[in-house]
Amino acid sequence: MWTMLGEARRLAHGMQRSVVNFVERSPDVLAGALVFRGTRVEVQALFDYVESGDRLADFLEDFPSVTRAQAVGTLALVRELLRGHARAP
Repeated sequence: MWTMLGEARRLAHGMQRSVVNFVERSPDVLAGALVFRGTRVEVQALFDYVESGDRLADFLEDFPSVTRAQAVGTLALVRELLRGHARAP
């Protein structure tokens, strides 16, 4: 069984810009939830905004501790994960 973060590290290894640097997980921060690095903002919040139809700009305005690079990098990481799994037999 793969973990999203483990798979992200594997994919990011060969990427020019290591998007895995945008997120982190620690048992001391929000009970180990995946958060944007250096913040207490859960990555899930970004997906909740997207799912509800909000714009990226709305998310960034509501969570100013998250940079645009972190949000876009995280979305790019997920896109690459999905592409990789779509190609897998």
